[in-house]
Amino acid sequence: MASLNDIRSTFLNYFAQNGHEVVDSSPLVPRNDPTLMFVNSGMVQFKNLFTGVEKRDYSRATTAQKCVRAGGKHNDLDNVGYTARHHTFFEMLGNFSFGDYFKTEAIPFAWDLITKEFGINPERLLTTVYHTDDEAFEIWKKVGVPEDRIIRIATHDNFWQMGPTGPCGPCTEIFYDHGDHIWGGPPGSPEEDGDRFIEIWNIVFMQNEQFEDGSMVELDMQSIDTGMGLERIGALMQGSHDNYDTDLFKALIEASASATSTDPFGDKNVHHRVIADHLRSTSFLMADGVMPSNEGRGYVLRRIMRRAMRHAHLLGAQDPVMHRLVPSLVNQMGQAYPELGRAQSMIEETLLTEETRFKATLDRGLKLLDDELSGLPDGADLPGGAAFKLYDTFGFPLDLTQDALREKGRGVDTDGFDVAMEEQKAKARAAWAGSGEQADATLWFDLAEEHGVTEFLGYDTEHAEGQVLAVVKGGDAVDTAAKGDEVQIVVNQTPFYAESGGQVGDAGLIRTETGTARVTDTKKVADVFIHFATLDDGEIAKGQGAELSVDHLRRGAIRANHSATHLLHEALRAELGDHVAQRGSLNAPDRLRFDFSHNKGLSAQELANVALEVNAYIRQNTAVETRIMTPDDARALGAQALFGEKYGDEVRVVSMGHAATGKGTGGETYSIELCGGTHVKQTGDIGLCVILGDSASSAGVRRIEALTGKAAFAYLEDETKRVAELATVLKAQPSELVDRVKGLLDERKALTAEVAQLRRDLAMSGGAQETESAKEINGVSFAAHVLSGVSGRDLPPLVDEHKVQLGSGAVLLIADVDGKAAVAAGVTEDLTDKLSAVDLVRAAVAELGGKGGGGRPDMAQGGGKDASNADAAITAAEAVIGG
Repeated sequence: MASLNDIRSTFLNYFAQNGHEVVDSSPLVPRNDPTLMFVNSGMVQFKNLFTGVEKRDYSRATTAQKCVRAGGKHNDLDNVGYTARHHTFFEMLGNFSFGDYFKTEAIPFAWDLITKEFGINPERLLTTVYHTDDEAFEIWKKVGVPEDRIIRIATHDNFWQMGPTGPCGPCTEIFYDHGDHIWGGPPGSPEEDGDRFIEIWNIVFMQNEQFEDGSMVELDMQSIDTGMGLERIGALMQGSHDNYDTDLFKALIEASASATSTDPFGDKNVHHRVIADHLRSTSFLMADGVMPSNEGRGYVLRRIMRRAMRHAHLLGAQDPVMHRLVPSLVNQMGQAYPELGRAQSMIEETLLTEETRFKATLDRGLKLLDDELSGLPDGADLPGGAAFKLYDTFGFPLDLTQDALREKGRGVDTDGFDVAMEEQKAKARAAWAGSGEQADATLWFDLAEEHGVTEFLGYDTEHAEGQVLAVVKGGDAVDTAAKGDEVQIVVNQTPFYAESGGQVGDAGLIRTETGTARVTDTKKVADVFIHFATLDDGEIAKGQGAELSVDHLRRGAIRANHSATHLLHEALRAELGDHVAQRGSLNAPDRLRFDFSHNKGLSAQELANVALEVNAYIRQNTAVETRIMTPDDARALGAQALFGEKYGDEVRVVSMGHAATGKGTGGETYSIELCGGTHVKQTGDIGLCVILGDSASSAGVRRIEALTGKAAFAYLEDETKRVAELATVLKAQPSELVDRVKGLLDERKALTAEVAQLRRDLAMSGGAQETESAKEINGVSFAAHVLSGVSGRDLPPLVDEHKVQLGSGAVLLIADVDGKAAVAAGVTEDLTDKLSAVDLVRAAVAELGGKGGGGRPDMAQGGGKDASNADAAITAAEAVIGG
């Protein structure tokens, strides 16, 4: 029986033998389509080739593309685990032609692969064509498909469009008949939604262009785009029509069952299926640089994680489970997707952290759900407000609540939920801006096609000559630009570094015979370097020769910060562990910023150790070496790469430091990274690195900011002056400052505690009299008092003391804090079955200009904007007691 790995290899090898370039799967975060959250089909990475905007050195390709459908328009999340073929993560096998072959080759390729290479019985296959596509119909007949098994479809099921306008064309699909023992009819029939006839391959003939007026013309470049789900064809070839019965999923399901000590089959199977599917999507997303967060892609990732974790909870797992399944996934898919293995330790740690956090709130959230359902009629939907409360308080996404209710035969009032969520959703929509290259990239792709990409000379020089290929003003190409114009200039070769990999773009000057432009930034699109500039003098015209000079001092500061970042990365790994991986960086002339995967803040000692190690390698003053090699050779050498970054056939490897000073054994290279940035020639050129501190960047990601060179020395000089000033004020030697400051802090802490106790004693000084004057309301002794000179946090212990003096009764205390009110209420244990402190606080807070309040029946707190209404607040509390 062929495994999914075998099927994938057979597919790619077949098309490689037929002249196709085997192209690696693109990362799941799309780089050329700002409308997509995740890559969801094989053609996404080739979109610019199909439209003719971009050209490559091959005209036919084949891929096994990683895809995720779990957010936005394409969202299969709700169905995963409950059906045979829905997934959040799947692999799409495809072959593509960019103006090379067309229908007469594409159809025989598909038929030959399926019937001969895969050995699928042709008598179990039928095909569909668009109802007017006579050409495809005749080709299917020619390869041997009987006419009665070629079905003409008149709907858009068999006509593909990239959008309302643009490339489009008919499709042909191949279906497999699983037999009459399964309900369902062929495509186009009333029973087509059954499971008997299953589509296994779709071939798009991209032959037309649609215009806004409804007209359609043939494209000059007619292309092929195909897609076949690996999981679906794998199930068929392994004798099933359930994707979860394949060898890969069986292995993951068995790993889930082993980790939870449960049966992998029977009524537990749906839980294992969800876990297996979600393990794949979460792991691959993190391997491609997505980290869990509360917005955008990270929010979708967290939703998938939590859905899987809830199903582990339903299996009875008491401890986190998901991270223990990652080795099984890497074993199954790591050879085809090596990025999975490289990210394994980071994936495991992130899953462990997320599941530990989620389990802390899961039980409370599910209890709240049960409490809400207990007050509803049998079968009634959960109110939208309650679903929102689950989301807002416990972080339960709506689909997680719906998933939990599905097992109880209930739903959610989604309209009510939408109303409650309107503000948050509006904010999320505003924050989401998509991804990928800028929308007007066509201009730069045209330049790349006409003149080739920009040659970068900046590794070896900061000065060069070139020819002006284009001047762009206001988004349009112009022949000339004059003094004062803000423009973008493209030159055939340049020493200016374009913003990439966290390093900012260079600045400097471009001079021609007739004018001078001051470059403020450099970026690139389609490897065309774009110099953003303002003309300081004269004019610059297309076609002129130019002298280009990079701002030397600015470039030098950027280089120092970038090289220091590499040393910092390795020092963090040495101090914190190999799970540390880069999650973003900024290398600017005035500072550096480094984001890395780590789940807690660094201690002062850890920061000190990292700083000492970085500066040890700076003082080592070894040469910074660069080499060009293949990505595989670089990784074999141990080079660190940025997860999710796409690398070409050759990469630049930057090495610095001899490891004898810090980690490893003498003579080993300390830092080796894949990097396209500019660097110092010797580590000593960095001068000095001062770490300013670390902070949280996002969930599971920390951020360090630091200074190098002159900026670092200036900072230390300022710090030295501040220390000297402080020593003068405290009349101490600098060496005594730490002890003196610690003593002052201890003294201040003791005085603060003493003042707080005196305030409480003063507030209680009339406690006996207050107890004697307590009112009797509805059989309950009630003492109320307005206090000054105490804070809100002082009130609970005061309430407890009043309760002791009362013996039995209720207490309400209101503190006037600069005109605002802090409120606390207490009820003795013998009365909590009929009176709640929460109700007393809420009644009082409403009169004080506040909202809500909460706590326990015996103790509750709240606050309001206006303490002047204290008398009304006490009266409102009395009304609660009076019933």
